[in-house]
Amino acid sequence: MSNAGIDMGAQFIKVVIVDDGKIAGRSIVPTGFEPVEAAKKALDVAIKDAGISRDDVKKIVSTGAGRKSVPFADSNVTEVTADARGVNKINPSVRTIVDIGGEEARGISCDAQGKVLDFAKNDKCAAGAGAFVESMSRALEVKVPELIELSLKSTKDAPINATCAVFAESEVVSLIHSKIDKADIAHAVHDAIASRVSSMVRRIQIENDVALIGGVANNAALVDAIKKHLGVDLIVPENPEYVSALGAALSASA
Repeated sequence: MSNAGIDMGAQFIKVVIVDDGKIAGRSIVPTGFEPVEAAKKALDVAIKDAGISRDDVKKIVSTGAGRKSVPFADSNVTEVTADARGVNKINPSVRTIVDIGGEEARGISCDAQGKVLDFAKNDKCAAGAGAFVESMSRALEVKVPELIELSLKSTKDAPINATCAVFAESEVVSLIHSKIDKADIAHAVHDAIASRVSSMVRRIQIENDVALIGGVANNAALVDAIKKHLGVDLIVPENPEYVSALGAALSASA
């Protein structure tokens, strides 16, 4: 029998099907305005990807911001617990986890068994999450992938001092009017996020190895910026956006 983990993220819902501790199927769909319906769709897609039927799923565990809103879940676990279990399964050497999602970020300290020892959160501020990247890309009138590429080509610093996404957007507009190169502004955007996230993570004890997970971990410019601010190497697992869903699925048999 298989177990399913559903990560009810603010922007995307991720589902992982686990069979005998191994990933058998997965899916990701936009959360949209009907998250419960989106969760059902994501579960169906993941079940199909696993090559099983709904009856083969023994238990469903939800996590994420909307974890308590899933009526067909058997139980739920916090994002912090799911992160720690998922990372421990993939990289048992990790002791510090940085999870950056669409609207919030977390820093987690865990032991060799994946048990949470301490954690810190950014209180759902967009300035330290993926939504900030999307907002700033709109201000610069480029797509997010282009914003990342521009940031990696930057040669000068153009700091953004605001700690609020709304005010930071005004700063970006001012930088544009000042004829600052878009690449340098793009770098400033990623640096601002990295600075805020790193300050949050330092509220817990940082020990190697350090892993970066969440959908934003696919952003190479942000990975580089966080490395610089924390002064440590980062482990970015394959498909980092699915780690929380994996942890939820593993919690079914914990």
